[in-house]
Amino acid sequence: MAHHSVLAYDGSTPTTITGTVVKVLWQNPHAYIDLDVTMDGTRARWMVENEGPVALERLGWTKQTLRAGDTVTVTGARARDGSARMRCASVTLADARRLPCFASGGT
Repeated sequence: MAHHSVLAYDGSTPTTITGTVVKVLWQNPHAYIDLDVTMDGTRARWMVENEGPVALERLGWTKQTLRAGDTVTVTGARARDGSARMRCASVTLADARRLPCFASGGT
């Protein structure tokens, strides 16, 4: 865990975004979700960093859990630099299922 720092993210104030999945990169060492998110009338592409595929599979995810076009809500720690990046804590799917992004539940 030490070599995968989360210092770039501010875990003190959780952020929640809702958007449309553009693509999912199911890769090591971290999977990524790209979302189109509209806030205050402005659309932005968000990059959501996740755990790697093996860790996600242990939490109930599969490669098919998210598909382009799905609407999801993500809660996590926003990038400290204010950019449209987030470290995922959980994802709520359109059917209201909530999936954790890592076992400890923290950011």
